Amino acid sequence: MNHSELKAFLDHKVETYNTVDFIKDDPIQIPHQFSLKQDIEISGFLIATIAWGNRKSILNSGERLLKIMRNSPYDFIKNHSKSDLKACNGFVHRTFNAEDLKYFFKALQQLYQKYNSLEDIFVKHQVDDNLQTAIHHFKREFMAFGCPERTKKHISDPLKNSATKRLNMMLRWFVRQDKNGVDFGIWQNLSPALLSCPLDVHTARVARKLGLLKRKQNDAKAVKELDKNLRKLDIKDPVKYDFALFGLGVYEHF
Repeated sequence: MNHSELKAFLDHKVETYNTVDFIKDDPIQIPHQFSLKQDIEISGFLIATIAWGNRKSILNSGERLLKIMRNSPYDFIKNHSKSDLKACNGFVHRTFNAEDLKYFFKALQQLYQKYNSLEDIFVKHQVDDNLQTAIHHFKREFMAFGCPERTKKHISDPLKNSATKRLNMMLRWFVRQDKNGVDFGIWQNLSPALLSCPLDVHTARVARKLGLLKRKQNDAKAVKELDKNLRKLDIKDPVKYDFALFGLGVYEHF
């Protein structure tokens, strides 16, 4: 396919998969239960953090997280005490366990005492034509409250060459302006043009087959390469193609 044919093909696949039907089987279902900005970003950040493995298992763990937070994430984060953290005992999703969750709650409480929204952290640290450096600084601020060593691995760092798939996915949810109602667009001080595609095994495989990605490793350098090529297709909304690449990989086994 030449450039115009590829763009037409992928634009069509975006229209196919960027619909409200996408929500029901995706981790984004969890924050879609809320309307308050802070409820959306807390529940979205937590579910994105554990979004690896079987999608049904991810959603089940997400519902457990909401139950622990009494279905009021922002109120819980702001007002929970040490005794409230007993509800975390027994929580585990793959390698993310109760110790990790207790620290996440503690760090979020500290951050919301300083910031009105997690968006403020990314805006403060946004310096490039993307958000990868801002992700690095978000991790640094998040881990600054006596983080257990084992918990640090649950937030990736693109400046250490991680593809940072889960945080890039979360940023798509919060920043991208979506006329079809899948992504929230609640972070309006950041441009969707800055977003990077959440690179997983499915999107990477399809991107390579379509000639959008040549690098063999799924790392930060691959994300940068894919960013460059997706922006040639749509400079203002490059990560809309995440829907196309993911849909082609998962549903069509392209």
